[in-house]
Amino acid sequence: MDIMSLVNKDFIKARLKEGKRIDGRGFDDVRDLEITTGLIGTAEGSALVRLGNTRILVGVKLAVDKPFPDTPDEGILITNAELRPAASPTFEQGPPNPEAIEFARVVDRGIREGQTIDLKKLCIAEGEKVWVVFLDIHVLDYDGNLFDAGNYGAVSALLTAKVPEHEGRESFDMPVLHTPVSCTFAKIDSSLLLDPGLEEEGVADARLTIVFDEEKNLRAMQKGLDGSFKRDEIKELMDRASRKSEEIRKIIDQKVKL
Repeated sequence: MDIMSLVNKDFIKARLKEGKRIDGRGFDDVRDLEITTGLIGTAEGSALVRLGNTRILVGVKLAVDKPFPDTPDEGILITNAELRPAASPTFEQGPPNPEAIEFARVVDRGIREGQTIDLKKLCIAEGEKVWVVFLDIHVLDYDGNLFDAGNYGAVSALLTAKVPEHEGRESFDMPVLHTPVSCTFAKIDSSLLLDPGLEEEGVADARLTIVFDEEKNLRAMQKGLDGSFKRDEIKELMDRASRKSEEIRKIIDQKVKL
């Protein structure tokens, strides 16, 4: 770690001991959240999310293909993430790196385990044809907490997506069952911070992403980084995530005008 990084780490930790974050937010405050839908005319659904200075564009595309053998009457969900080099000096051109793979998996797990889509309604002919939902996530600007920004974009894009006409069948709304919302926390020493910014991520010991649906059911949980959480810390974060996810869901609902 270089000298400037050490100075920044000491500054962040000193502020946290005073009960303050470097950007003035409270420990449970989310950065300003903006969501715009319907920006990609060639996609079946899309959402542009700005979480602080992190910006992510999510597109939903559908195609017809054969179902998986073990789920012959269900559609398929495939989530991909692209970390564009223009979004951050740390992102490189080429095949998906471990960070991009982890990002896609965490967002996918929240959407999949949250039963966001009624996949059975995406079956066209059992064992022969189903709709495949491609959820493509593009990072435009990276300033921390890709996981939550990706989740908010994915949910918003799916909520506004349309399944296209096919072989005489009319177009219909994406069959959304649930709206799972994620809350990501960073642990720095003993401080537990919601929606970590880039500088906070850089000095974090551990990270925990927790996903709740609209019925307050825990749907997914994913730990990151090398540090650990105590049992009582996990319980505390689950309670905080349950409450905060409700607030964020209201913002999403308002932005997509449900």
